[in-house]
Amino acid sequence: MMQVDEAVHATLRERLKEIFGYSQFRGEQEIIIYSILAGRNTFVIMPTGAGKSLCYQLPAIVSNGTAVVISPLIALMKNQVDQLNAFGINAQFLNSTLSKAEMNKVKKDTLNGTLKLLYIAPESLTKEENLDFLKKANISFVAIDEAHCISEWGHDFRPEYRKIRGIVDNIGNLPVIALTATATPKVQQDIQKNLQMEDANLYKTSFNRKNLYYEIKPKVDAKKQLIKYVKHNKGKSGIIYCLSRKTVEEIAELLSVNDVKALPYHAGLDPQTRMNNQDAFLNEDVDVICATIAFGMGIDKPDVRFVIHYDAPKSLEGYYQETGRAGRDGMEGNCLMFYSYDDIVKLEKFNKDKPVTERDNAKHLLAEMVSYANLGVCRRRQLLGYFGEFLDKDCGFCDNCLKPTEKLKVQHEVVLALQTVLQTDQRFDVAHLADVLTATTNQYVTSYEHDRLAVYGKGLEFSEDCNYWCSLIKQITIYGYLEKDVDNYGILKLTQRGMNYIEDPYPITLAKDHDYEQQAVDSKEEEDKDSSPSSGGVAYDEELLGLLKALRKKIAKEKNLPPMLSSRRHPWKKWRQPTPPRAKKWRR
Repeated sequence: MMQVDEAVHATLRERLKEIFGYSQFRGEQEIIIYSILAGRNTFVIMPTGAGKSLCYQLPAIVSNGTAVVISPLIALMKNQVDQLNAFGINAQFLNSTLSKAEMNKVKKDTLNGTLKLLYIAPESLTKEENLDFLKKANISFVAIDEAHCISEWGHDFRPEYRKIRGIVDNIGNLPVIALTATATPKVQQDIQKNLQMEDANLYKTSFNRKNLYYEIKPKVDAKKQLIKYVKHNKGKSGIIYCLSRKTVEEIAELLSVNDVKALPYHAGLDPQTRMNNQDAFLNEDVDVICATIAFGMGIDKPDVRFVIHYDAPKSLEGYYQETGRAGRDGMEGNCLMFYSYDDIVKLEKFNKDKPVTERDNAKHLLAEMVSYANLGVCRRRQLLGYFGEFLDKDCGFCDNCLKPTEKLKVQHEVVLALQTVLQTDQRFDVAHLADVLTATTNQYVTSYEHDRLAVYGKGLEFSEDCNYWCSLIKQITIYGYLEKDVDNYGILKLTQRGMNYIEDPYPITLAKDHDYEQQAVDSKEEEDKDSSPSSGGVAYDEELLGLLKALRKKIAKEKNLPPMLSSRRHPWKKWRQPTPPRAKKWRR
């Protein structure tokens, strides 16, 4: 812990309790705040729901001047400003939704020093009139929220974000805090390089959200499955993500006619309708909000109990961030995706008109999404591995752990795969390695003369299927025998564990990939059974809970506050992870 003045320490604790209602900091929040107050550039990688916002909100409140918060989502800006205003903090946003008079009021408050946080979109930041005004203001520091938008390898690349460093330098010599929930090692490197923050204090916490249950179901009779699932979770808050605005409207209407309080939320709605629908969700006037994947929600609501992806997301980063909106209070959070390769094909068509580099990046991100859906490996191990975090055992709390696919023991196959990586000089991706092992002749294999290697075609002794080898290589990467090259996307290298394995091999248990067509048939036969982890009997009086929620809502309306603010003010509440359903024993 860095040295901090006792008076500052006492002030932070006092404001933490007085404003946010917390008696203690979570994780590394405190040391991150001290880093900002010390004027150091700070880079924070923290999972969704872990309390990133407080890391810049609290130092902004105790610092002189105004903190500028660069945020890509109007919805997120409004939500955070509303919350801060409810806490008695003067925070405002500056974006295209404001009238000229409203903009002038925000600028006046900033210049006279009464505004503590100014939220601004990167597009607004580039306007000359806004730059001139910010140069005159007393800015304490700049916070860059959703910093992954800087990276071309991120799931939500925004070209305007790559101009931020130059703009900040133009405003003045200011400390910068960059924050993101979805940075792979590659994206992390790109963010630091673009923001010239290689020497920044880096704080990276675990991506593991232990209370979230991950599940994927085949997209067959999806609307019927969806209604059944939402009805089973009646009265609980949920978000449903869809690929298109049209589908959003259809699903919202479908739920409404089936007696579920639901509203749509997408960029095609006029701003007032969008804002009203968001407020209705936050104020518990509706239970379910349907939104487009691309537009994003930016809603900070701690008691979202389920997040459903009706269509497949375009990247694992997007999936992780969107599922991360479930169970932010540490309680129940179910994450369900309906998967069909047809959705992947649609997303590929959307990408075909993009510039070459962007199209290639999007293709790689989609390939990772397909792997996640199809592999039979623990979902949590896959997700954490993608973000550069190694989990040494299965989580026991996802569909792949509770309803495993067929298992198989391998040893010689793993040695052969690792030798192939070595003999190809650790410079190639999964598909190329599988081609070499199965003697699949193509221009790449022949041009690199890999058809002359000792391992060429040796994989045919075990399987002629390239998909078999792709799955095996991906699984041993998740298990730590191979690692991804940070500088070259998709390239695999041996780890020390992999080197040791070649010298002293032993049997490894792998999982067969999902056969979603067969699963669809099986699920129809078991339609009456529910596989969600909350399908058991509830451990509370549902009628009493309904009365308490109604009372909370009544009091919240009287105080003009969102109902869930009360749960944010009581972080000491403990919750035990729900007991998962018993897994069926697999029979060979």
